[in-house]
Amino acid sequence: MYETDTLEADNGVLRWGGLAGVLGGVLFIVVFAIVGVFVGDAATDPAWAFTNFADIRAARTIENSLYLVVLILWVTHFLALYRALRPNLAPALFGSVLGIVGLTLLAVGALPHVAAVPLSDLYHAAGTTPQDQATLVLTWRAVQGVLDAQLLAGLAVLPVALIALGVAMIGTPVFGKRYGGFTVGLGVIGVVAEVIALIDPLSPIAALGVFALIAFHLVLGWKNHALSKADRSPVRVPVAGPAATPRAAMVER
Repeated sequence: MYETDTLEADNGVLRWGGLAGVLGGVLFIVVFAIVGVFVGDAATDPAWAFTNFADIRAARTIENSLYLVVLILWVTHFLALYRALRPNLAPALFGSVLGIVGLTLLAVGALPHVAAVPLSDLYHAAGTTPQDQATLVLTWRAVQGVLDAQLLAGLAVLPVALIALGVAMIGTPVFGKRYGGFTVGLGVIGVVAEVIALIDPLSPIAALGVFALIAFHLVLGWKNHALSKADRSPVRVPVAGPAATPRAAMVER
């Protein structure tokens, strides 16, 4: 009875954690679509985005809110992965904790529009002089710099988490070398992208780390969901030999 309850609990964690990973990946793609359609060049020009914030405020609010939802969903998925990878406890624990730390760093800067709203209102307020407006633009650049630093820190930690989780998958039969190698490969791509981004913060190569994360959560999220439907119940087989009794002859494989 206890084993059945435990298995059902594991399946529930894998099911909902897997769905969270997939949904987070899909929502992140939606976030990119919103940026491309409604934000446009403002995404790469902080000064223009600030001075024209009133025109893109609604899109920015929706974009940032969905982004935060994505990060919350991915935390759930990392927890589910830890549950699935318990046979390799050390790399599973290391990777899951690092993954959650990385997502936390990203979440800290997930809502930049909250900081932009009061500064933008001051910028467009009656009586604000050109000198004041220039100061506000510089202030926003400083705020944006702090947010960018948090973003790069999170994206630097997360690829290491993927590598650790990939190592754990290689030693876990239900994942094996196929999913483990795929995850390690994505982690290596993320590490290379972030090394370049740390050298040149303006390099668009940092986006590769984000795409690697999306691919990871889509593929592994679906895998976890599939595992929750698989028959993983213990199989009992009789013990060979004359010493076996009806009660003692049943062992878990």
